[in-house]
Amino acid sequence: MRGVTAKTGRALALLALVALGAMARPAAAEVPKPKLPPAKGEKCVEPTEVMRRKHMAYLLHQRDDTLRRGIRGGKYSLRECLECHVTAQPGKPLPTYGSPEHFCSACHRYAAVHIDCFSCHRDRPEPEAARAGGPAPADGLTGRTLPARTLKVLGPVEVKP
Repeated sequence: MRGVTAKTGRALALLALVALGAMARPAAAEVPKPKLPPAKGEKCVEPTEVMRRKHMAYLLHQRDDTLRRGIRGGKYSLRECLECHVTAQPGKPLPTYGSPEHFCSACHRYAAVHIDCFSCHRDRPEPEAARAGGPAPADGLTGRTLPARTLKVLGPVEVKP
């Protein structure tokens, strides 16, 4: 008789543990969402949920249009994204990609995604002088000088008046 009671007690204890485990919230729910800096625009080119899931596909499509068809700018250009989403906070300079205040960094760190876009492209909007037709910093990409072998691949840069 004692063996039956012990087995019943263990079964009830196991059932209670399973029930408590089912009621517990998953650990992932406790991870805080990234805090994104405010954007300049009123509305993004696509709804937020769409951009969260598909922004990379849009950027890759834009890249293909630019590299293969010579179409610059457009709805999904990286330049347009940076113009709107990388904003200076009061009393601080524009954030770089490595800083947590950068729009792209905030989500990519959260999702544990490493991108290499900014090893070649600017991670901030162009300075006002460059947009107004003034001199652009260094190579117009990241502000660094490009290696000679890269310039050979890129060829001469045409500056349109």
